[in-house]
Amino acid sequence: MVCCGLLTAKKEPVPLKSIEVEVEVKDHVATVTSTLQYENKEKNPIEAVFVFPLPGDAAVCHFSAKVGQTEVVGKVQEKQKAREEYDDALSSGQQAFLLEESEQSPDIFSLSVGSLPPGESASIRLEYVTELAVQADDGLRFCLPAVLNPRYQPQGSEGGSGSGGSAQIVSVPACLVPYSLSFSARVSSPRPVSKVESNCSLDPVQYLNAEHTQATVRLAAGHKFDRDVEMLVYYQDSHQPTAVVEAGQTSAQPGSLMGDLAVMLSLYPDFPPTLMSSVASCGEFLFLMDRSGSMDFSMGSGKQAQSRIGSARDTLLLLLKSLPMGCYFNIYSFGSSYEHIFPKSVEYSQKNMEEALKQVEKMNANMGGTEILQPLKHIYSQPCIPSQPRQLFIFTDGEVGNTKQVVDLVKENSGSHRCFSFGIGEGASSALISGMAKEGGGDAQFITGTDRMQLKVMQSLRFSLHPAVVDISVTWDLPKGMSVTPLSPPITSLFQGQRSLLYSQLTGESSGVTEGCVTVKYSLAGQPSQNQLHFSLKPTEDSGLTVHRLGARTLIRSLEMKERELRGQSNEGVKEKVVEVSVQSGVSSSFTAFIAVNKGSGEAIQGPLLRRHVPAPMANCMTKMLSMPMMCAMPPQPLYSAPRMNMNEVLHLDMLLCGDEKCDYDAIDPFSTEDLCCSAISSSQDTDEDEEYEDAAPLPRQPPRDPMLQLISVQRASGSWVLEPTLATVLGKTSEEVAKPKPASVNQEVWATILALIWLHGFKMEAQMEWQLLAMKAVSWLQAQKGKTPCLTECVEAGNALLGSKVLKDALGL
Repeated sequence: MVCCGLLTAKKEPVPLKSIEVEVEVKDHVATVTSTLQYENKEKNPIEAVFVFPLPGDAAVCHFSAKVGQTEVVGKVQEKQKAREEYDDALSSGQQAFLLEESEQSPDIFSLSVGSLPPGESASIRLEYVTELAVQADDGLRFCLPAVLNPRYQPQGSEGGSGSGGSAQIVSVPACLVPYSLSFSARVSSPRPVSKVESNCSLDPVQYLNAEHTQATVRLAAGHKFDRDVEMLVYYQDSHQPTAVVEAGQTSAQPGSLMGDLAVMLSLYPDFPPTLMSSVASCGEFLFLMDRSGSMDFSMGSGKQAQSRIGSARDTLLLLLKSLPMGCYFNIYSFGSSYEHIFPKSVEYSQKNMEEALKQVEKMNANMGGTEILQPLKHIYSQPCIPSQPRQLFIFTDGEVGNTKQVVDLVKENSGSHRCFSFGIGEGASSALISGMAKEGGGDAQFITGTDRMQLKVMQSLRFSLHPAVVDISVTWDLPKGMSVTPLSPPITSLFQGQRSLLYSQLTGESSGVTEGCVTVKYSLAGQPSQNQLHFSLKPTEDSGLTVHRLGARTLIRSLEMKERELRGQSNEGVKEKVVEVSVQSGVSSSFTAFIAVNKGSGEAIQGPLLRRHVPAPMANCMTKMLSMPMMCAMPPQPLYSAPRMNMNEVLHLDMLLCGDEKCDYDAIDPFSTEDLCCSAISSSQDTDEDEEYEDAAPLPRQPPRDPMLQLISVQRASGSWVLEPTLATVLGKTSEEVAKPKPASVNQEVWATILALIWLHGFKMEAQMEWQLLAMKAVSWLQAQKGKTPCLTECVEAGNALLGSKVLKDALGL
């Protein structure tokens, strides 16, 4: 790829030249080291500011800078003190480096490189540890956020100017990013690595031993920054409970978090199969759909890629068809405002389902900005229906600025519902999506590129239909002389096949006993049950301080949330505790920052200090709406509003895509008001970025609906099908050909339902996870037709003959 050598809005060179990322994956934990190379090619010293995304659950634990032969290692300080030290260093002509977390969302960081002299280079190294999330297909997902889309900040929400240095967020289309990215990963596990996949081009996986327990993989050259770098790791027999005990820091005081042993428990609950084979026939299912302007963007880069809103419509169809008779439901959608299909939740019936589907078909991404807080408040204000457990499904591209407010609201109402969240498209905020699910006792899924939204959503629907696990408790059996201090909040939800992580601090020494035991007790469908894990107290070798840092981060996040809950009350002690844990563990928080000062020879750096802002890539789809012809006489319009990060006044800059990834940058003026094919600048005003392209030209016509979705669209709420032209079309027959082989003693509805089931089992087994629930409903309906199905075997045989398949009656569940 040829890059344009991007300049800033004032044609100033961008000092960041390259980013090198090395990932060490051990089982389900990743240690990530990023090295950023800066070079000042100007005649004066510069301050470079780069605002970029990190995983929302990352524990940032190292920050250092190397200038020439001198390396300075950052230390964690209370944020205001760190800012003051940074400013003092710059004003006295010293080099300083500052890394701080956004106060609005924990997945956005700001890196300031101060007083880089002319002709000088600097190498910035930051390190963080993070957990890999379990996916619907049992893969473990690592995501390196490479895309920072503009995030909508609702009017009146917390934010705005804060103290400290000014932070300017700059985003540009992916094809114009002026720096390079290299990415490599080393994977190791006690279990064999079966495969490694990615949404980006990878060089072939290299296995380092015959047992395939170690492997390396590298991102192919030429990454275009149009997507986050997602890596899926698959282990053999991955669903095994484990415990990792880690030795404390020798220099830390015994009895402290970093001086004691730390343990990470990875729990996979094993529920009785009899309980897992049944699904609930009750519940209140609420679907909250993002219809902001950015939901009109494509899910992938191909010409046939479906829009986000189109994929969401298809998913709602599948969800509505899979709901059980006897439940209640409603559908909400939001943008700058919100609306609902029914004034309150209604009973699931054929009439109500049809009405809902009519409205779903009309849904477009035309509701403006991404204001999710108000519809959530409305939903939570509605009384729950007795004996109908509330299940909330949230679909959004996650481009919001008030992340902590939203997550706090979900937590505040966690006792009344379970929350399942879905991040759609590149750049969805991991802090928002994962945070809502975690605090709401549900499950989070991310849908990007060619992922099928339906597959991941249906896994969450299955979770919601299983009985809720209640009365969860964790007890420890440790040798005499040892005690445990939990670092994780109490477990509020457990799901079959899903991992739960617990971090704890172990204090004291064992008296010769080398084993501990933890017991998780819970109640499922009224039946008490428990799972036990025996583990060795001998510390694992070569784990560094990974477990301690992840445990510290978990404790910090819990304390930060408590501080927000107590805000306005007497909460100073909580904030002080966050700062104490952060400084002691070396893990950043919203109240602390990393600061490094290079005192050097003591000679002040001469010349006026110029500030330069490093652009972060936004997904190319964010610029599609901007590539339409524009009147050259019109001034550039503000298209996005920046997230207000409480680091100070935020200016947001967006530059339009030139249309050709290999454009000749020198031939255009990207920020000229006379050449609007390439420019738009906006300042930190409350601009609704999504509202600006409500009336934009529609995307190309979506491809015809998939035959499976056509079949599902004509299923009745009861689970049955009827003979009609759409069914015949999907089966590849005429209506007469479908009706003729029907056994005389079977009514048309039974015959149509059996044909639909045979077609699904015979021709769509690869998508079974998507249609399994609605097929179970169809089977239940058939079994309820006493006296109307005397010859099921004959029906199945006739259906196989008609469709040219060989599906056994037992395989249908009959």
